[in-house]
Amino acid sequence: QVRLVESGGGLVQAGGSLRLSCGASARTLTTYTIGWFRQAPGKEREFVAALSWRGGTTYYADSVKGRFTVSRDFGKNTVDLEMSSLKAEDSAVYRCALTTNSDPVTVRIIKTYSFWGQGTQVTVSS
Repeated sequence: QVRLVESGGGLVQAGGSLRLSCGASARTLTTYTIGWFRQAPGKEREFVAALSWRGGTTYYADSVKGRFTVSRDFGKNTVDLEMSSLKAEDSAVYRCALTTNSDPVTVRIIKTYSFWGQGTQVTVSS
């Protein structure tokens, strides 16, 4: 069983930065992708970013490209999402998820992911 735990959410002013971390207990897996998704009240869950753990390939939604950076920390076994130049519309519950899939197209799709964290709230005040 894979367990994912997010941390690092909070309240920040527009233009500010936050760093989210996703800890994954997936040491038995050799190839997997961690994705970050978000869902704001009344809106659909949407893809934000993803990282292929083995090769380090990254993927971003157009809405966050250039502002968000996804990276891996081998020591902590986490996938981190560094968010900068935050906007009010970035406010949402952010959840990380894991898939053994690494296809560049399907890693952007919610149904690709089998394991999900509980989520962490990010609120950007304008």
